[in-house]
Amino acid sequence: MTTPELLEQLSSFCPDTRSAVLRQLLAAQPEPGKPQSDWLNMHMHTFFSYNGEGWSPSRLAWETREQGLYSMAICDFDVLQGLEEIFAATDLLGVRAAVGFESRVFFREYAEHEINSPGEPGVFYFMGMGFVAPPKAGTKGAAVLADMLARSHARNRALIARINTALEDLSLDYDADVLPLTPLENATERHIVCAYYEKSLAVFGNGAAAFWATKLGLDPAATAAMIGDANKFTDQLRSKLMKKGGAGYAQPDETTFPLLDDVIGMIQECRAIPMSAWLDGLRSGESDPVAQLECLMAKGIAAVNIIPDRNWNVKDPATAAKLVRELDRYVAAAKSFDLPINIGTELNKPGQRFVDDFAAEPMKPYHADFLQGAQVMVGHTRLLRWADYSYTDAAATADYARRADRNAFFASVGALPGPTAAALAKLAGMEPAKALDYLRDSAARGQWR
Repeated sequence: MTTPELLEQLSSFCPDTRSAVLRQLLAAQPEPGKPQSDWLNMHMHTFFSYNGEGWSPSRLAWETREQGLYSMAICDFDVLQGLEEIFAATDLLGVRAAVGFESRVFFREYAEHEINSPGEPGVFYFMGMGFVAPPKAGTKGAAVLADMLARSHARNRALIARINTALEDLSLDYDADVLPLTPLENATERHIVCAYYEKSLAVFGNGAAAFWATKLGLDPAATAAMIGDANKFTDQLRSKLMKKGGAGYAQPDETTFPLLDDVIGMIQECRAIPMSAWLDGLRSGESDPVAQLECLMAKGIAAVNIIPDRNWNVKDPATAAKLVRELDRYVAAAKSFDLPINIGTELNKPGQRFVDDFAAEPMKPYHADFLQGAQVMVGHTRLLRWADYSYTDAAATADYARRADRNAFFASVGALPGPTAAALAKLAGMEPAKALDYLRDSAARGQWR
């Protein structure tokens, strides 16, 4: 097969195919396409939730290597399905990596405030980062993670039922039309809207534009002109069908999503890092970042996540200036508490940047902070994976009482390059205490010993 064909197969739904193809690609191209830079993306959705290009964890790991990124992290909605694959792929390729998830939760203390889910008071996009294994079977954490996915399926089925009723002449079957679009049955709104779009073309053919124009009250000529652009048209459908005011929308409440405290507990049970997520500072729940972070830190959050591109890369200069001011305020608040800052571009929509533009003026002041945040997540992952030592455990907080000192140590471990095959073999054969000494010594030297 040609390289483009192999790259396409790297996102096959068959895991054995992905693994074999990755090895083929590496054998054919043992050196990376670009030299490594200090640019990074620590928030990448894979096809285990929704990736805008349909890419698997293995494809994202390959692209990270080929494009010379410093590090990567995958972050799927409601699942940790890509965890084993990303560690296998990044170990093979010598890529720094971490694993997280993203979900929506209900934040009781902010029940009356819009936070980072516009129009939905109390609903909070939230993350966990630095997982090395899912919760153990039979634990409370496993039940919470399973409940997150079960709630997602229930919301999806109810959403489709409402839309089917409104559309009358076009309907989806969740099991037959949507779940086959996913490798392990974790469907999102984007899968659902793509399924409606494709089914409308199959059912109505050239009449699909007229159908949508009639049902959604759209201009017929504009709809006919847009329907051939799948990305733009599915965004339009998602807005009209699924967002507030749409035929399928239902206002969430405290029972719709898991409680924030329960999800934090699951993350802590896994000894990963509970991570707040910030949108843009324009709503009441984000108006006072210091107060919000104080509340969240009391609950156990130990890092924050930002999607910088949406906080400066906008066309209107006045809006961009306002968003940058809010970005500056939030970063200042996070830094005042020495909270590591995790960033990325999400990649859960076609056309998003593969990596942030670190040369952009609003990014330049924080490049070192974002780099250290990535190093902390990678360092924590390595230390927990091989040395049974977590950023959030009592041992680390006792060894490094000042959070700034803890950040510096974990970052030094994360700054080590991707482990060589020899280093991986050493780590695999060591007891945790010896692995901790080995990682400490390697970090002090700045290279694997």
